Amino acid sequence: MSQEAREQAVLAAVRERRQQVNDAIDEDLPMADPERLYEATRYILEAGGKRLRPAVLLLTAEALSGVDAAAADYRAFPDLNGGEVDVMSAAVSIEVIQSFTLIHDDIMDDDDLRRGVPAVHREYDTETAILAGDTLYSKAFEIMLQTGAPPERGLRAMRTLAETCTHICEGQAMDMGFETRGNVVTDEYLDMVELKTAVLYAAAATLPAQLLSADEETVEALYNYGLRVGQAFQIQDDVLDLTVPSEELGKQRGSDLVEHKKTIITLHAEEHGVDVEGLLEADDPEDVTDNEVEAAVQELRDAGSIQYASDLAEDLVAEGKAHLDVLPENEARHRLEQIADYLIERGY
Repeated sequence: MSQEAREQAVLAAVRERRQQVNDAIDEDLPMADPERLYEATRYILEAGGKRLRPAVLLLTAEALSGVDAAAADYRAFPDLNGGEVDVMSAAVSIEVIQSFTLIHDDIMDDDDLRRGVPAVHREYDTETAILAGDTLYSKAFEIMLQTGAPPERGLRAMRTLAETCTHICEGQAMDMGFETRGNVVTDEYLDMVELKTAVLYAAAATLPAQLLSADEETVEALYNYGLRVGQAFQIQDDVLDLTVPSEELGKQRGSDLVEHKKTIITLHAEEHGVDVEGLLEADDPEDVTDNEVEAAVQELRDAGSIQYASDLAEDLVAEGKAHLDVLPENEARHRLEQIADYLIERGY
């Protein structure tokens, strides 16, 4: 299958499930009082997003059970013991956690936009945004309680969600710490990416296995699928920031370089003698020209750093897809394989 055909297949699969996820968000996170708080909690959810993580969760459930998406009732989904589980609640929980992290990330980074609209702390205020993020965090656990899974499976899913949130915070703290350190190495960056970004994909992939009573080998394999694919996703973001034109990125190409953010590319380049700090002299992404960015990118290409990152992302995806061997051969499994490829091929 060509890259374009694979991308279309992935987007179609996600689109088929996204509307159901959106409807479930309306059910599971309704408006309430205080109105301004709940408007803020729903603001980023209503701003868009592909719903890729909940789609991974639903596809994994389909792959485990062999249920066709057209016939699936995600609110009463068959488990592997003849019972029923509300896997849609788990999918909503994952998306709500994703939104919580975005709100707090934007506050910490003082970003103005998210998904093409003002960030929550810009649209409302910082205090309301913090409360909105905190509300989403707690609501995710309330929603996870609605799966109807047997107590031991429900408790395990709750523990996975809690551990995931802890890891995300640990990863964010590592990322912030990197900003004041001059001796970060690539292995540390990979550890940070695993915690900050990849664990949410891992949770999305493994929660259905836990809730539907899959065996331990399957639970672990699906977690590792999400972990490796999530790492590849972030590494590919590092590559795209340098290689995709500004008009397609929606921001200045090379902004990570201007802002002196540590990425897998810059760390590799430093380890190979490149003066990364001196590649671009501007302090604001808007102050650099395309020619200056291209010259900096060429130095990184010459050092082999961009190719290193691309190769690493491909290796991680291949490793992640290999973990899907625990699943039966069916359409949902193939969509999970295609999602892994899509994450390192996508454009903006």
